[in-house]
Amino acid sequence: MRYRRSRIPGGCYFFTVVTYGRRPLFRSSEAVALLRGAFRHVMACRPFAIDAMVVLPDHLHCLWTLPPEDGDHSTRWRMLKSHFSRHWRASGDTQPCWQPRYWEHLIRDDRDFRLHADYIHYNPVKHGYVTRPWDWPRSSFRRAVAGGAYPADWGATEPPDFPDEIGRE
Repeated sequence: MRYRRSRIPGGCYFFTVVTYGRRPLFRSSEAVALLRGAFRHVMACRPFAIDAMVVLPDHLHCLWTLPPEDGDHSTRWRMLKSHFSRHWRASGDTQPCWQPRYWEHLIRDDRDFRLHADYIHYNPVKHGYVTRPWDWPRSSFRRAVAGGAYPADWGATEPPDFPDEIGRE
């Protein structure tokens, strides 16, 4: 089967990426540090902006905005997964790290962006890891609060427009 992906230069995308077999790799601070390193590496080679992100034990969600002349998120994900896997295997773990594909959604407008950002930031609460987004350390929520996008107590109760399922977890 051949997958069709949207490739809009300068587009903003929501992604869900899942570990192989839902393995909780990102419970490990070492794995999270390697993931950060993989993002830095790829962003240095193929720039993009991370508008929102959350890393949970067995998956991650993020919103990216690509450069105006570039719509190639597939290469970036291939590089990220490859860089992380190569460095993770160097630690002695030879099991697969990632499911082969990822979920992608082209953001259509400001409301769509906000719904997906809310979904990302509320996800640790949805999964029962914390009672409010502020308490989850592997998220862009605190950065968003500092930038004025949310009050610090946002998400202590379920947001009124919160979608039940966005990221195909």
